[in-house]
Amino acid sequence: MATTGAQGGAAARSGGPRSGGPVPSGERLGRTPGGPVPGGRPPSGGPGVDPGRAEALLTAPGAPFAVVRGEAGVLEYATGPRTLREFVETVWAFGERPFLVAESGGYSYGEFLAASCALARRLVDVYGLRPGDRAAIAMRNHPEWQVAFWAAQLAGLVAVPLNAWWTAEEFAYALDDCTPRVLLVDGERLERVAGWAGAHGVRGMVFHEGPRREGGLPEGFERFADLDELTSPDPAAGPPDVEVAPGADATVIYTSGTTGRPKGAVATQLAQAGAAMNPRFQAAASMLGRGVIPGQGPAPVTLMTFPFFHVAAFTSVYAAMGAGGTLVLMRKWDAGRALALIREHGVTHYAGVPSTALQLLDAAEESGDALESLAALNTGGAAAPPGLVGGLTARHGSRIEPRNGYGLTETSGGVLANYGAEYRSWPESVGRPTPVTEVRIAGPGGAPLADGEVGELWLRGQSLVRGYWNDRAGTQLAFQDGWFRTGDLAVRDDAGRVGIVDRIKDMVIRGGENVYCVEVEGVLHDHPAVLDAAVLGVPHPVLGEEVAAVVQVRPGAAVSPEELRDHVRAVLAGFKVPARVVVREVALPRNATGKVLKRELRDVFPPSRP
Repeated sequence: MATTGAQGGAAARSGGPRSGGPVPSGERLGRTPGGPVPGGRPPSGGPGVDPGRAEALLTAPGAPFAVVRGEAGVLEYATGPRTLREFVETVWAFGERPFLVAESGGYSYGEFLAASCALARRLVDVYGLRPGDRAAIAMRNHPEWQVAFWAAQLAGLVAVPLNAWWTAEEFAYALDDCTPRVLLVDGERLERVAGWAGAHGVRGMVFHEGPRREGGLPEGFERFADLDELTSPDPAAGPPDVEVAPGADATVIYTSGTTGRPKGAVATQLAQAGAAMNPRFQAAASMLGRGVIPGQGPAPVTLMTFPFFHVAAFTSVYAAMGAGGTLVLMRKWDAGRALALIREHGVTHYAGVPSTALQLLDAAEESGDALESLAALNTGGAAAPPGLVGGLTARHGSRIEPRNGYGLTETSGGVLANYGAEYRSWPESVGRPTPVTEVRIAGPGGAPLADGEVGELWLRGQSLVRGYWNDRAGTQLAFQDGWFRTGDLAVRDDAGRVGIVDRIKDMVIRGGENVYCVEVEGVLHDHPAVLDAAVLGVPHPVLGEEVAAVVQVRPGAAVSPEELRDHVRAVLAGFKVPARVVVREVALPRNATGKVLKRELRDVFPPSRP
């Protein structure tokens, strides 16, 4: 799961800060009938536990996910790691279990940690880097991406994952902004960053160079593969002797930039440690919902299709590492290849954007593949159409658990989640918040709204970033009294589930009527000929805006714009029916994290005339 939209959070979570001490279960939950649920041994089979009771069991005093309110008034996990260095050092216990599996090679947990420690020592001892220095990472999903990231954490550096699909100009913008002291790149990205590195005298390391370059590497760069102490590290040697404090910066992750220039969201070690705990809580709650004791059964095997530089990937990586699971990597997305990898490696969990999940399910149906090993289908990175879970259930019953969620770069990954039976019953929701995430549906001026009212989603909690790198004005605009203003319109029901209605900027105001694009997109997705759809507002000389849609249909499908408009008209009010529809087989433009680039689609529609 991670980064989409959802419904979650008790009304009690909008209360004022308190200092120190555990949060009583009754206040924290604010919705458990009969008051707080005492701790005790969870069930080991039979009927599952409802989400409210599962949270009470897992967060009771002394339980693994107990919560306290920290000095800053923000909820925090009472136990667990306080830094990513603490988190990663514990994976040594998984020893020779496979961690990273790819066409280019792989690592067991022991090999991975040894390599990360060796690289961390080189960054400190040879490169002369010190805690707080930035280390930029620009690679596709090679196993060494994780080695580079965790080496930075073990050395006390600030890791800066960069979008691997950026151009040289886009890389230069981010590098000028974050001013790293080292570049950790693959051969495909080298040409795009070498000019910047040379102009600024920054050293670098190249992973998976590919064919050897004539004239060798640019000055200041060295090959990971040429360094015996890194490729054949001493498993007994530890990380460098540096101090990493919970309040120190851990990452700068750039926003996707769908509406403007990317901003560098800065997360502290404590925030990322909270982000590492969040999916572990959600996994435990999911197991209780199925009547299973958390921690039992084999470790998960996850097909990872999110790019590592995106926070949705962080959620899946943290979940795997916390359980000693395996990540199976793909060089690039291909539904047929994904099916083969699922069969070959006995994949139990799928992690990807909704569009690739839909393609996977279609490919499985067309080929007759029953996805026998798959136990969970996790989507994030973009809003999942409500029909996705219905299609999964129609084809596979309740055997494969659907999972969806919500998170942002600014929340360091998923902070709300919807899964299992509740997801099937409320597919329009992205679920409930983690124990350290407070939710507010805010009206004008930030005042909390009642359940059922639509307002802006505000979030506060341990995993939220502290602000934007070198952008005080942007930070002040987005954060208010510790709350992050997401820019998403949301609604919460009386059970605490949160539903994302739309992006505030994506809402179409047609002649004074609000049209939520996500709602119309969901109806279009229900048409059997539709593979993908994007709804947006385009200028209108009288109405101000009118509703438009660009629809990608399945190959060979014969459907007209008027038929699609009739399909929407049968479900929604007339003012919500797209006045202009473009039908095509060409895929919608999306960024690397799966979000539709609607600004590009607006060019499809010529200006309306009075």
